[in-house]
Amino acid sequence: MTTTSRSPRLLLLSTVLLAVAGVALLSVPHGKEPSAPGTASTAHATTDASSAVAPPPAHKPNSGTAASPTPAASTPSAVASALPPHGEGVAGDRVIQRNLEAAWPADLPADDERELLTAGRALLRADATGVGRAKWPSVFGDSGQAVVPAFATARFRIQAAIARRDGSANRAVVHLVWAGMDRGGTFTDLRITDWFFTRTIKKGAATWTPQPRT
Repeated sequence: MTTTSRSPRLLLLSTVLLAVAGVALLSVPHGKEPSAPGTASTAHATTDASSAVAPPPAHKPNSGTAASPTPAASTPSAVASALPPHGEGVAGDRVIQRNLEAAWPADLPADDERELLTAGRALLRADATGVGRAKWPSVFGDSGQAVVPAFATARFRIQAAIARRDGSANRAVVHLVWAGMDRGGTFTDLRITDWFFTRTIKKGAATWTPQPRT
């Protein structure tokens, strides 16, 4: 599997979360240890999580396509200072959501954003836990194949999500920050996954279609 190219916004998100990890480590009292980082897994969703450790290179926009605007929060340390540390739990998810929205202001119609967020959350859950893959045959292939889920459904949680344009009005990306326990029993939060969509018009109705990973 080749690595999916990521937008400049994912680069900033990775940098912000890396800075949060550093702040969390410095703030842990003596004698306490933060949660161990998650074990790498073969699921598509977890391969994107590695970007929280090593920010991926930003891709260049295609010729003739307007580049995505620079996020409002261009200083990672300023955003990181307002984000919760690792292991904060559900209470800290609201802070992550607010900071994502502040860093990348909404640029899609409300109906499109809702549709994309619903689809993006469902895709991530299916990818990580194996639940609901049959709904996305174009993404996950033959639903009849046996799939060993990389993460347990009981500890899986989406911490924050936003949907934004990806260079044009007919392309979008759903950025998701999530937490989960892998098959080795290690729980890790602040994982990152992106799902890319294209908009097509069929019989006068617009539909957002997820792009399979290659």
